[in-house]
Amino acid sequence: MITRRHFTTLSATALVMAALPVRADTPMRVLASPGCGCCHAWADLARTRGYAVTVEELTDLDAQKLERGIPLELASCHTIEMGGYLFEGHVPFEALEAVLQDRPDITGLAVPGMPMGSPGMGDDPSARYDVIAFGKEAGTGTVYYRAGTAQPFDT
Repeated sequence: MITRRHFTTLSATALVMAALPVRADTPMRVLASPGCGCCHAWADLARTRGYAVTVEELTDLDAQKLERGIPLELASCHTIEMGGYLFEGHVPFEALEAVLQDRPDITGLAVPGMPMGSPGMGDDPSARYDVIAFGKEAGTGTVYYRAGTAQPFDT
């Protein structure tokens, strides 16, 4: 027999679970630069957040990024393939999760280079850098997310 307390607890749990982003049921493929420690650090952070992560090492970085439609001016050390999107570099999980939830008409997000404090590069939530949307209607260069600021989304 379910008591009112159990029903309330189960209902609240169901609401919280429905609001959580897709994790283990959407595989995440990390294409890493050979021998790059921060690529693996980013993947480890994804695992601690509950993502099902596989890591493969790229053999020809530029060619493999161009094949996927990643502009080289936005390139970083690793590429994430997930949910029909590409995430280039040290993309913060909040931005990645927003894309997976909102499903904007973009190819993906990029954090060019390797900004200090980004996930896998020190993990400092106050680190400031831009996350750039690219492809499809977004074009290239549109700021999608501003890490380390009070204005998280500029969609």
